[in-house]
Amino acid sequence: MPINSFLYPGAKVTTGYDVANSVRLNRGDSPYFQRTPSSASNRRTWTWSGWIKRSNLGTIQTLFNGSDGSYPEIFYFNSDDTFIYHHDISGSDYKLISSQVFRDVSAWYHIVVAKDTTQSTETNRLKVYVNGSQITMNESALGYPPQDYQGAININDVHIVGNWKTNSYYIDGYLTEVAFIDGTQLDATSFGEFDSDSPTIWKPIDISGLTFGTNGFYLDFEDSSALGNDVSGNNNDYTPNNLSATDQSTDTCTNNFATLNPLLDVNATPTFTEGNLVFQGTGSTNFVGATIPVSSGKWYVEVKATTVNGSYPIIGVIDSQSYKRRDSTYFVGSDVNTSNPSGFAVFSNGDIYHNGDNNFSDLTTTYTSGDIIGMALDMDASPNTLGFYKNGSLEVTINLDTAPSGSYMFASSIHSSTSSAKGEFNFGNPTFSISSGNSDANGYGNFEYSVPSGYYSLCTKNLAEFG
Repeated sequence: MPINSFLYPGAKVTTGYDVANSVRLNRGDSPYFQRTPSSASNRRTWTWSGWIKRSNLGTIQTLFNGSDGSYPEIFYFNSDDTFIYHHDISGSDYKLISSQVFRDVSAWYHIVVAKDTTQSTETNRLKVYVNGSQITMNESALGYPPQDYQGAININDVHIVGNWKTNSYYIDGYLTEVAFIDGTQLDATSFGEFDSDSPTIWKPIDISGLTFGTNGFYLDFEDSSALGNDVSGNNNDYTPNNLSATDQSTDTCTNNFATLNPLLDVNATPTFTEGNLVFQGTGSTNFVGATIPVSSGKWYVEVKATTVNGSYPIIGVIDSQSYKRRDSTYFVGSDVNTSNPSGFAVFSNGDIYHNGDNNFSDLTTTYTSGDIIGMALDMDASPNTLGFYKNGSLEVTINLDTAPSGSYMFASSIHSSTSSAKGEFNFGNPTFSISSGNSDANGYGNFEYSVPSGYYSLCTKNLAEFG
């Protein structure tokens, strides 16, 4: 079957098994989990499984490694976005590299690495599955480990989730359902299944009944006060480093929330952090949009204006084709201003932008650092409407032009002279502390202020019903 990820934007599939939480790993914070087993166990045969939603591409990002002194056995996304298994041994490396690259920042990948060096056929000694399908791993250097070879994973030395022991190769993204099976080589069907109605879509199953083995563990990240808690029954807890309760997220492989999309490039690269929810300018930055554009439904988002500089950041919606690529080409309809994105956004001084006109309308007040701007986008109304809220109070509702592409996406922008301006998007999975806590009518999302009646957080479970 093709490599398809469950819960891509707009997926119409719901699951019988729900994953409640993930952990958001922000590379700049140097986050990781670690544990040193009290004794070695089966170093020939084991299985690692985890779900990951990538936020940053083009850098080495480690999923898991064990180390025999200075020589790790490790698997990771490489700087070219391939997936690599590597046992780094002085004078004798074993290394396998995937044929394909993994560059989707909008969806979840399920990765299974299954090892059994007792196998006589070398290609059976190390298998990698992505979203339910075994992928091709190409040999490099000495390729597959020899028969009965013992590696560094499952030795009684430090084991790390999310970083390489001797380097700063941290994950930038989200992790959930991380499990290690000590002593058994399993395939992907022990951890997931293809959907019966959409047979190319892979989804998780309940793995609590698996036999995890002596050093096995299962991290579900459901306890925000102990994110490394092992729920396998073994109590092989992993110690979190540079992580806090606010790094727990409801963005999971069974309910995928929108984030900002760094692949929708602008005329200068902005800084994306905290799982692509925090946006800060680094020069002349145009609009950056979300991973999920919408053409129907009623959607609510909050944006915290963390740092206001001048009149920025500006916050609003843009047409889903109205963004700037690296080659400076705008995707716009023939009826809009081709020098500016097609859309609507509010400046901190209260002005509302519309297709290059900064005086389309006004808020009743201005906003400043720390204020939270809510947006209620109604794509079912005719014409479509966008309501702007300031700290929970409705400021103005404006009528929108018909989007040239038929869909809008939530967006933000920062001007070159105000590059320190910064905003934090909350599509229902906030990076900042929420003092009250409000979900939508379906029980999804976590917002500072009440969600307007009939509006919903932008996640795939709601899209399956309203999108």
